[in-house]
Amino acid sequence: MRRNTVVSVAEHLARSGRWSITLYVGDMTDWTADPTNAETMTMPLDDQHIWALLRDLDDADRMEFPPIYDHAATRARFDQLAERLDRRFRCTCSVDRGVQDANHHGTIVIPASTTASGDHITITVSNYGNLVAVTLGNPGSYDEEEENILFETADRRPINDELEALGYITISEHLLWADYDGVSNLGTYFEPRTWWNRFFDYI
Repeated sequence: MRRNTVVSVAEHLARSGRWSITLYVGDMTDWTADPTNAETMTMPLDDQHIWALLRDLDDADRMEFPPIYDHAATRARFDQLAERLDRRFRCTCSVDRGVQDANHHGTIVIPASTTASGDHITITVSNYGNLVAVTLGNPGSYDEEEENILFETADRRPINDELEALGYITISEHLLWADYDGVSNLGTYFEPRTWWNRFFDYI
């Protein structure tokens, strides 16, 4: 039998928000026989797949929480994120854990005095699908062009490192301001409706 030295298989993992690319070395019959032959790497989703993820997480009946939701685990990871950001920025972040009647779990604010960007940074953690939004200032403070100029890499990089380490999926704030056209009855609560309202707001 002729050997296939490298076979590449890519699968979109919508729930985790990553592309997983696995390289198998050896016979095609080795795919299941020897999983130790596999090497895996990940890359961020592009806008098209972010939209696919958001629509997949949208629910017609559940506005605050997804069907499967572990509050204790969500809170433990949220607290871990706050602690890690405290260490990375050598500060005490302002943390809102008392969120109720909302589709987000809480917010963490890195004070302006410790950022290179000259403004505070807000991290909003959704109740859905490991989603998180990182905004310079308060949500909606800057348009996309302003943020690209003002939000320094020295701030972006450590935040992204900590989010990725904990398995969060960062969604651009600017995508989320698009008009909401999903399956829920969000219009009962908001007018006009946006995707930010759907996953990162109060109900």
